[in-house]
Amino acid sequence: MDAFWLNLVIFLPLIAAVVVWTLPERREGVAPSLSLAVGLVTLLASLLLWGRVTTTSEGLVGESKLSWISVGQWMAAEGGDELASGVQISYHVGLDAISAPLVALTGLLVPLSIACGFASIKHRVREYYAWMLLLTTGMFGVFAARDVLLFYIFFEFTLVPLYFLIGIWGGPQRRYAANKFFIYTFVGSVITFAGILYLAIRAASLAGGDLISFDLLTLSSLTKLPASEQSLLFLAFFCGFAIKVPFFPLHTWLPLAHTEAPTAGSVLLAGVLLKLGTYGFLRFSLPMVPEGSLAWAQPMGWLAIAGIIYGALCCWVQRDVKKLVAYSSVSHLGFCMLGMFSMLPIGLSGAVLYMINHGLSTGALFLVVGMLYERYHTRDIDKIGGLARQMPVMASFLILFVLSSIGLPGLNGFVSEFAVLFAAYNSPVLGSAFGILGATGILLGAIYLLYMTGKLLFGPVKEPEGTPDLSAGLARDLTPREIAILAPLAVLVVALGVAPRIVTDSLDPVLRAQVLNRLELGYFAEADGERRRPGGANEVAASAENTGHAGRRRDADAPRAAWIALDRVDLAGSDTGDPGPTDAVAGLEGS
Repeated sequence: MDAFWLNLVIFLPLIAAVVVWTLPERREGVAPSLSLAVGLVTLLASLLLWGRVTTTSEGLVGESKLSWISVGQWMAAEGGDELASGVQISYHVGLDAISAPLVALTGLLVPLSIACGFASIKHRVREYYAWMLLLTTGMFGVFAARDVLLFYIFFEFTLVPLYFLIGIWGGPQRRYAANKFFIYTFVGSVITFAGILYLAIRAASLAGGDLISFDLLTLSSLTKLPASEQSLLFLAFFCGFAIKVPFFPLHTWLPLAHTEAPTAGSVLLAGVLLKLGTYGFLRFSLPMVPEGSLAWAQPMGWLAIAGIIYGALCCWVQRDVKKLVAYSSVSHLGFCMLGMFSMLPIGLSGAVLYMINHGLSTGALFLVVGMLYERYHTRDIDKIGGLARQMPVMASFLILFVLSSIGLPGLNGFVSEFAVLFAAYNSPVLGSAFGILGATGILLGAIYLLYMTGKLLFGPVKEPEGTPDLSAGLARDLTPREIAILAPLAVLVVALGVAPRIVTDSLDPVLRAQVLNRLELGYFAEADGERRRPGGANEVAASAENTGHAGRRRDADAPRAAWIALDRVDLAGSDTGDPGPTDAVAGLEGS
């Protein structure tokens, strides 16, 4: 039954897109409500699947595996013919604790994004909602895919609907923004595709067979790939994923795309599509090429720091509120990447939590900005102000989401920011300098976000002449529809700030099994100077001790102590009886 729900989540929006697109013109008014109904069904199904993941300790939830494309020579076997050599591509989908929360996030943001366009989308309505539903299929497919080539197909598929959403329903520079977005992301993805093909071919060669498979588990379990090849493959993956994050200095397409996109496009771009890049690093780069990831960890850390600070400074000089929020994504996702490349358990957990929290908080900010623009037809903070008295409900939501983005303790942003900075500071791969410099981004973020809030909400009332425009059925303050859109995000901002273990309890064991074990093996293979069979870090350290490599063993022990101690840090702060942050720091210093 779980497989039915997962396939429903992926393909129902696709079927609905065809139905909406083919509606007769006289029935065009049905498109918004039909699209919203489909979005709500996918929300319920995605929450059901996520709930199943949190209660299942083994295996994938909703797994389906069907042979899709098989080309090559077949041989007879029990139960039927089997492909002996050639290329096999499978339709293989399933959810684990890494992908399920992101599917749930997508399921939440899709109906909210559809509902936010009810008042603003007045032309080519059927096409608009059809593209929204097609984009939904691509986003769900990316997170559910367990075949790497299937992942790539869904990954590229998301470019097309968003291109048309920006290019048709965007702002004055929409065509330039859409073209820049498409060219940037497509070119980078082609290089990533070449890396995927090479890795699959090398995996078949190392296994001594002629069957090329793109199975995620197979490609994440290679043990004989040379470090030099892993480094080059990491760069190939980097080209596609870093542009999607977007990672400094490959971010220049993002502010314009955000600014010109319709509100729903901005919400899904910030809330979900940027996470395709961070998810790609976590799901593919780290476990598939662990030695390459370790070799490039420090440069990745420095680029993350540059993005955090550069993005924050760019926010300082923005007069367009939407562009300010767009640049804040460059800064905030730098935190996510910093935690990921700390290579520590708390850093990886914090990075995944950061993906979810950023999607909630920044998606909510784009929704509020869109609601303001519908009334005042400007986003210039010098032309509007003093809105707290005019729109007290909107002001309450805006302040909550701003405080969440700043990282106020008790709200969702604080937990993930603390986790990634703590991991960076104590990381054996990065170091204290990364944690200290990263923390400056919190200070800078507080300055530009609170400044924006003060200009919009307080001081003398400033409204462009002839506004607010209430012709589309809007009220001066938020309507019940708009409150219903923002309320679920507000509840989750508080809930995840108080109880992050909703996500992390099921997440941590999967990160340990699928990512951290591979990184530890890669580190100790690199430290020992040769490839080892997968027996874990203890086997490598014991071998070093037996051969008298005392100095090398000492070098290996310090990061292992950090991995072990920090693996037991509880993001919720409860006492589990395991070593906590103090023990982890002491372990690093004592080594």
